[in-house]
Amino acid sequence: MGFGGLTFDKIFVILLIALFVVGPDKLPGYAKRLGEMVRSIKRMADGAKDRLRDEMGPEFDDVDWKQLDPRQYDPRRIIRDALLEDEKEAQAEARKAKALEAAQARRERVQAKADAVAAGIAAAAGGAAASGAEAGAESGADGSSAAAEQPKTSTGLNFDDEAT
Repeated sequence: MGFGGLTFDKIFVILLIALFVVGPDKLPGYAKRLGEMVRSIKRMADGAKDRLRDEMGPEFDDVDWKQLDPRQYDPRRIIRDALLEDEKEAQAEARKAKALEAAQARRERVQAKADAVAAGIAAAAGGAAASGAEAGAESGADGSSAAAEQPKTSTGLNFDDEAT
């Protein structure tokens, strides 16, 4: 935590030197004058800002002050931003490619599930038709029906009993 590059250690050393140079009796007076000077500088800056606002009118609030900051033209910052921009673009392209791959894999999984369900339905329909043909062939000689041998549903009835 520093104030414009000043750490607490440096501030303490400056105050200690000021105490020896100025003397303990005059130090409070000089501190008071320093405070008054800082307040007057702040008032002057606020006055200049108010005059500028009066002269520019409502356009003053629309000004992008960050764009006018000369620190933005630091060559180190420009290079760092350019390098990071290239990195960000590469990361964005990688994310897009990964998202496309994930979407394709998701589509393939959904299609595989749909195919499996369709195959299961077709097998069940083919199995039901085959069991119906077997039932007709078995009921004949002894007069018994294959429907009595079919598995019961949860209600205790087989499929043939429900139909009648």
